[in-house]
This record gives sequence, C-alpha cells and structure tokens, in this order.
Amino acid sequence: MITWVLIVVGVVAVIVKRTVGEPVDLKDLAVPSLVLLGIGAHALTQVHLSAVDVLWLVVSSLVGLAMGVLRGSSVLLFTRDGVLSQRYTGRTFGYWGLSLAVNLAVGYTASMYTDARPITLSIGVGLLGEAVPVGLRALRAGALSATPR
Repeated sequence: MITWVLIVVGVVAVIVKRTVGEPVDLKDLAVPSLVLLGIGAHALTQVHLSAVDVLWLVVSSLVGLAMGVLRGSSVLLFTRDGVLSQRYTGRTFGYWGLSLAVNLAVGYTASMYTDARPITLSIGVGLLGEAVPVGLRALRAGALSATPR
C-alpha cells in the first residue's frame, strides 16, 4: 500500500511540476520513468509469464511508448529567466486521457492477469515516451543539461 501511495504522489508531483512549468533537464526527464520502469520490471520477475503474456507486454509497451511520444509532442517548450522550460498544455491533458483510454482498451483486450501487467511499468514506459520528443527538442535547442541551472 505504501508503495502505491509513493507512486501516485510521485506521478502527481511530475504532472503538477510540468503543469506549472519547470526547467528541462536530463534528471527530470529520465528519473521518474526509469524508477517506474525498474519497479515494474522487478514486479515481472516475481511472476511466471507465458509467451502470450510476453507478446501482450510488448504490444502494450509499444502502444504506451507511442502514446507517451504523442503527449511529449504537445509539451510547450519556452524560455523562462534564460532557461529552457517545459509546460503541459491543454492538448497534453487531452492526450493523457486518450493514453489512458487506449491503454485500458489494450489491457482489456489482452485479458492478462494483473500481476503480468504492472501499472508502474505502463506509466514508466509512457513517461519515457513523453521524454523522447521533449529531450530531442531540448537537445536541438542546445539546452539539455544533467542539472538545473
């Protein structure tokens, strides 16, 4: 239960920070998704996965990654106090809703048991997908750094 509370608090914190606007840096782009991916991957080591489970994990991960890239493409990059920053837009929240609906549909279609599709893995994949277009745009702007300025 405590793990779930921490995960929810962490995801909400990321969303709130990105709604208000925050500097774009490598740590903020990578850490949340990598932590959730690690937790989700660890959860998968605790269950027996059939070949069909693995296939649906791959399909749902690709869908989640694509939905994340779509969300990331709608993130506004702007300069605040000389620092490249990012902020979620109304479109980003629309894409969050679409992502949720699509991922639920894929999960329902897969009919996988809950342990074979950890939510932490799904959220981590989506956040990683979101980081890709934001990170690439920041790199092109010459503004991606490992630490905040």
